[in-house]
Amino acid sequence: MANYRSPGVYVEEISTLPPSIAEVESAVPAFVGYTSIATNLVTDDLAKVPTPINSMSDYVQFFGGPDVEDPTHITIDVDEKQSGGKTTGYSAVITLDSAHMSPHILYHAVKHYFANGGTRCYITSVGKYTNSIALTDLEGGFDAVGAIDGPTILLCPEAIHLDADPTTPTNLGAINQYMASQAATLGDRFAVLDTARPTVPKTSASISTDLNNTINNINATGAAPFALQYAAVYYPHLETVYNYAFTFDNLTIHNYTVNGATPAPNPRAGATMLSLKTTASTLYNYILGQYQNVHISLPPSAAMAGVYCGIDKKIGVWKAPANVSLTDVVKANVTVARIDQDLMNVNDQTGKSVNAILNTHGFGTVVMGARTLDGNDNEWRYINVRRFFITVEQSIKNSTGMFVFEPNTSATWVKVQAMIENYLFMKWRDGALAGAKPEQAYFVNIGLGSTMTSVDILEGRLIIQIGMAVARPAEFIIMQFEQMLQTS
Repeated sequence: MANYRSPGVYVEEISTLPPSIAEVESAVPAFVGYTSIATNLVTDDLAKVPTPINSMSDYVQFFGGPDVEDPTHITIDVDEKQSGGKTTGYSAVITLDSAHMSPHILYHAVKHYFANGGTRCYITSVGKYTNSIALTDLEGGFDAVGAIDGPTILLCPEAIHLDADPTTPTNLGAINQYMASQAATLGDRFAVLDTARPTVPKTSASISTDLNNTINNINATGAAPFALQYAAVYYPHLETVYNYAFTFDNLTIHNYTVNGATPAPNPRAGATMLSLKTTASTLYNYILGQYQNVHISLPPSAAMAGVYCGIDKKIGVWKAPANVSLTDVVKANVTVARIDQDLMNVNDQTGKSVNAILNTHGFGTVVMGARTLDGNDNEWRYINVRRFFITVEQSIKNSTGMFVFEPNTSATWVKVQAMIENYLFMKWRDGALAGAKPEQAYFVNIGLGSTMTSVDILEGRLIIQIGMAVARPAEFIIMQFEQMLQTS
């Protein structure tokens, strides 16, 4: 109490509420890749600096737009249909030189992230579009991300272009392992990984080969212990509704025929779309409509990061990020059959689970997997369980910092226990923890003779034991039917 020396009225505010736990953000992705610019105040002042953004407009302001494609890498062939000397319609074939499309897809990936529920995220630019995608650049970007607190999800969509041959994705496997290892080492983040670019059509054998080529590196020599439980992989890649970044008016007609025959003269062969806009608007609009059906394919990591954010915001980090339709997706590039999904979900050979994305009738493109790579671990096989524990661990860790150098006595222990129990009670009430009663859902132990010895107290250790029964997803719903026979 203050020592008052003069007469008067004094007011003292007395706090009656116990200390509380402020929950950390559970879904803050960190993207690493290449951008058009990396500028805030002066040129390139954001290069290799993890920068928070809240929207696509923020991205464009700081990092620019997409990499503009070379118009020579797209071919437009048009056939004019005539009858009685009059034009009755057109057909057009638009062909991309896929091998020469830009590998710099970060702009489109971030756009896909926000479309699927994404909120605040970090962007780390490791180079410009003039640079080739290099493993050392991406690793350096993740080193910068690892040096800061805040990011809780790691992803690198452009990593799919690290290897010229997608059937031997050595560098992709290396960066995937790098992300998973960082997540496991720091313990406060989760890695969403991609598989190599698939070729279609696919067979069950080739799907299995693709997946094994990508994930076999992870948790190999050099990986952090428990890296598998801090990462998840999704398959296959997705055809999105986004178009390649061509300047449409600069595109030209490669071949022009009339009823399948080349006319002479042929003034529209080589004509630009800009010229057609004024001289043949019907043809221009037709080609534009066909061009808008030429879509870019993206790896699913960005969309899944958006799903994580959306579910965490609407329900909570304890909800499995599965059975969700993806936005701005035309279809999954590979049709995953049930036999393929069985092997992806539970792989007896590798023990590593891969989450399938399925094309479904009436529901669109749906995520139908919620497992970490550590699919054979009963404790950590589910993404939501691992991410919920990360969130709880970091929240309690941050909030108990106020008790450092407090007296290691029963008065402090009671405060700490009450603070943590109040937090877990709220999680149980929200549905994150299983159990009909709080004591069935969690426990918090602290104190001499319970979690500490007299030696622990003498050495300044305050030890807390926390147990939680996390609600797990109903992955397999089994219905049993019985037919009743007529009785006499």
